[in-house]
Amino acid sequence: MATSAPNTGQAPAPAAALSFPPGFLWGTATAAYQIEGAAREDGRTASIWDVYSHTPGRVRNGDTGDIATDHFHRWPEDIAIMSDLGVGAYRFSVSWPRVQPTGSGPVAEKGLDFYRRLTDGLLEKGIQPVVTLYHWDLPQELEDAGGWPERDTSYRFAEYAGIVADALGDRVKTWTTLNEPWCSAFLGYGSGVHAPGRTDPADSLRAAHHLNLGHGLAVRELRDRLPADAKVSVTLNLHLVRPLTEDPADVDAARRIDGTANRVFTGPMLDGAYPADVIEDTSGITDWSFVQDGDTALIHQPLDFLGVNYYSPTLVSHHSGPAVHGSDGHGASDHSPWPGADGVAFHQTPGDRTAMGWTIDPSGLYELLTRVRRDHPDLPVMITENGAAFDDYAAPDGEVRDPERIAYLRAHLAAVHRAIESGVDVRGYFLWSLLDNFEWSYGYGKRFGMVYVDYATQRRIPKSSAKWYARLIRDGSLPAAD
Repeated sequence: MATSAPNTGQAPAPAAALSFPPGFLWGTATAAYQIEGAAREDGRTASIWDVYSHTPGRVRNGDTGDIATDHFHRWPEDIAIMSDLGVGAYRFSVSWPRVQPTGSGPVAEKGLDFYRRLTDGLLEKGIQPVVTLYHWDLPQELEDAGGWPERDTSYRFAEYAGIVADALGDRVKTWTTLNEPWCSAFLGYGSGVHAPGRTDPADSLRAAHHLNLGHGLAVRELRDRLPADAKVSVTLNLHLVRPLTEDPADVDAARRIDGTANRVFTGPMLDGAYPADVIEDTSGITDWSFVQDGDTALIHQPLDFLGVNYYSPTLVSHHSGPAVHGSDGHGASDHSPWPGADGVAFHQTPGDRTAMGWTIDPSGLYELLTRVRRDHPDLPVMITENGAAFDDYAAPDGEVRDPERIAYLRAHLAAVHRAIESGVDVRGYFLWSLLDNFEWSYGYGKRFGMVYVDYATQRRIPKSSAKWYARLIRDGSLPAAD
């Protein structure tokens, strides 16, 4: 979200312990394609990520999610690890092609049984299951029919949401429709660095709208099928967009990126309308005729909270000519994920970086949360993803020490605490991620987990950060500087 003044650099660790509110939910998160494996078991068919990862040149080293971290078979061990850490909630996604192989029609009961077992196992350990319905694994058969740029995909998604709600609604109390629809629309159909790898700016905007519509239809379906006390949300990777300078041209560049990064989703989802400036900025690409009468009302459904994912801020300036997007942190491509962003250049924010090359800037999380409160003061927030990749390794003594990740988490949780003190209604924090895993187009080369995975043996080793997080959960407070 656009702000007017850069504020970069790692925040200092707190001088005294910072206590979080009673009932604050401490969790961790994963995504189905990144961890499950078992790509062809029990009737599961191909998703767009299966096809994309098997396409030469798409994923580093030719890696795929065929086996991943074998969570499909090792889920009891993974639940035991979470239980040992004291995790209060586990946010996982359901693989659409595992439970509805063609994306419409018949249900694969064996696929649903996997999620029933997983959910029951979590509840037995006192861990709250939090279901994400869509974390990017569209059934390939729906992509072959046009994918998210086609309106029918929105209705298929709502049907699928109803199937999962009927199967798990008696035991799952917290639901998320979409995870990071910006990535699905603009990395999947704009720059092509995510599945399905298409590069049409008009299709990326059509996809954004139909993801919005699918969200609204799914919320309505969930409300009809779930108990009255169920919580329904969406997770957005809201961008903290900063202008390089206070020059009006740079400020306007930040406004334009804020439009397609954030407001193309928050506008219809939270306010009931697409922002006029977003439509104007992209008018040279599409006439928006795919938005039908009544669509924004369908999209604008009441939510119980907003899921926010944050990793790093975005720094932009005015630029004469086509968009310069090589430093925006979203992978290398000759095609831009920013439709209508000609005249914008992206810059690397100063400061320390993670192994992804993303700048470590916890102040951006604070600014993002206070912006949400300012724009939507009555909407609670969950931090549904926050974490960092570093070059972790197992030492000769078998330990995996990751002090950089501990420093990252400490600083960002201090920013969350500061936001709470400023009046932001933050209800919980989900560390990304539980396990090292398949990191999309980066393959297995980037490790986000608080649990190390030896991919050759599938051995799990909790890192120093996992033990640090367990103490934080136990005490309910962020420890003072060591």
